[in-house]
Amino acid sequence: MPVDRIHWDDLPLAARDAVERRTGPVVRARSADAGANSGIAATVQTAAATQFVKGVPTDHPQARTQQREATINPYLPPSCPRLLWHVQAAGWDLIGYERIVGRHADYAPGSPDLPLVARALVELQNTPCPDIELKRAEDRWSGYAGRAGVEQLAGDTLLHTDLAPHNMLVTDRAHLIDWAWPTRGAAWIDPAVLILRLMEAGHTAEAADAWSRGHFPSWEAAPHASVAAFSEANARTWDEIARNDPQDWKKHMGRLAHAWVTYWRTH
Repeated sequence: MPVDRIHWDDLPLAARDAVERRTGPVVRARSADAGANSGIAATVQTAAATQFVKGVPTDHPQARTQQREATINPYLPPSCPRLLWHVQAAGWDLIGYERIVGRHADYAPGSPDLPLVARALVELQNTPCPDIELKRAEDRWSGYAGRAGVEQLAGDTLLHTDLAPHNMLVTDRAHLIDWAWPTRGAAWIDPAVLILRLMEAGHTAEAADAWSRGHFPSWEAAPHASVAAFSEANARTWDEIARNDPQDWKKHMGRLAHAWVTYWRTH
């Protein structure tokens, strides 16, 4: 469910005061243009530093995903922005991150960002999954796959599961952001998720598959039947997303997910 976006000055005074007790007085704030999952998303500047602040009302369903972001952050690889503070005040759940000055990744064929994206995902795949409560892949997709298919998604790798290009900030490297859906599961699931985003950016299914095999050992070793089970479940997931919120890009992702299933069945 999207959250209505407001600006820094629209936050209740008590919420702004709670933030400034951690940041120092804010002298300038600029709202982010992208994203729909935060009620506020702004770069705030103080006399000493610049931070990225985002938040949602505490009674909004999206507050749970923000709590997950705060919980997982200490365990993330170095490329991910560091959580600096987390506070609840005046009906708002607010978190502050170190600011990374970058741009969203370009996933198009031949993009120089692609090696950086691969490096960031490999770094994540080599990061130990923390011993904390996380959604398990076999549970998360249980409503979209048969029992045998669900069991094939189990694993002990920390997964991001939302590898859209706006969740990769590029500087001299790629930084994986927006950890709303951290999941424990089979390592090849994140490459499978990324493949659909590569197709969205113009790669064919075959080219996205080949590129992923060349960069992710987990994908090269993924059992064919397990990938088929996940791919079918993921296509059903996108079908449901598009039914509930029929934006063109969501319907397009659903079509791509089914095109990928067709490709995988025949290769």
